[in-house]
Amino acid sequence: MKIAISANSPSLDAEVDPRFGRCQYYLILDPDTMQFESIQNSSIVIGGGAGIATGQMIVKSGVQVVLTGHCGPNAYQVLSAAGIQVITGVSGKIRDVVQDYKSDKFQAIPQPTVSTHFGMGM
Repeated sequence: MKIAISANSPSLDAEVDPRFGRCQYYLILDPDTMQFESIQNSSIVIGGGAGIATGQMIVKSGVQVVLTGHCGPNAYQVLSAAGIQVITGVSGKIRDVVQDYKSDKFQAIPQPTVSTHFGMGM
């Protein structure tokens, strides 16, 4: 199983970035082995459509779950249409968040948690 986590730098000691579509990096990792790949988010600089573009990139990465702070409606639609669980309200160090995920401390959300263009103001 692979999960994607929005991060502010490309390491397991990074903090979770509260933005999904405009986060700086994604860590794609196996929560059992902690093996990971970091991907710089090229959508962070585009004027519009970051949530859709980022969601499509995450879908192509083959993850089953996304952990992030917030998720807007466009990204949520792309992810949920692909069958990816979206878990929001996540904060802290990536390494700790993965342990919390493995301990079932998080719940998938049934809808977006912020409005469109939320990440542009951060």
